[in-house]
Amino acid sequence: MLFTVMLAGAPTLIGLMVYLCSRFTRQARRRATPARMWRDVSLAGFAASIALYLWGLLHVLFLEDQEQAEECERQRPDGAPVLVGRRGDFIPLRLVCELSDGRDYSVVIPDYINPSLTMLLLFTLLSAVVFGFLHHKQRTPTRKKG
Repeated sequence: MLFTVMLAGAPTLIGLMVYLCSRFTRQARRRATPARMWRDVSLAGFAASIALYLWGLLHVLFLEDQEQAEECERQRPDGAPVLVGRRGDFIPLRLVCELSDGRDYSVVIPDYINPSLTMLLLFTLLSAVVFGFLHHKQRTPTRKKG
């Protein structure tokens, strides 16, 4: 599953970046409207989210099973029972070490990844809402009184 997400995410990110860079051409700037600007801001936020998510996945990708087990053991809380397994969660992004008493804890993924993803996705959503509002306002004809 990890490779599938990486194989889908990387080309998506590249495609978004190529599109966003094309928005800097002279022709694109001449046709710029507030709605298009907010669309591009929303897409830039989405691209940043994908890049950050892929960065978090790379932390797991480059660790072999043995290294994951060593990291779980190294960060095991004092007095915690025996480790019984590991699992990866994609939302939120984390590598979870499971203890024999049913508790678990997360390792490997940097602490800033998930909160940053949340903020970027909220920003992306708000930008998309502003784009939708401006686009609708631009497309809806104004009625004349009289």
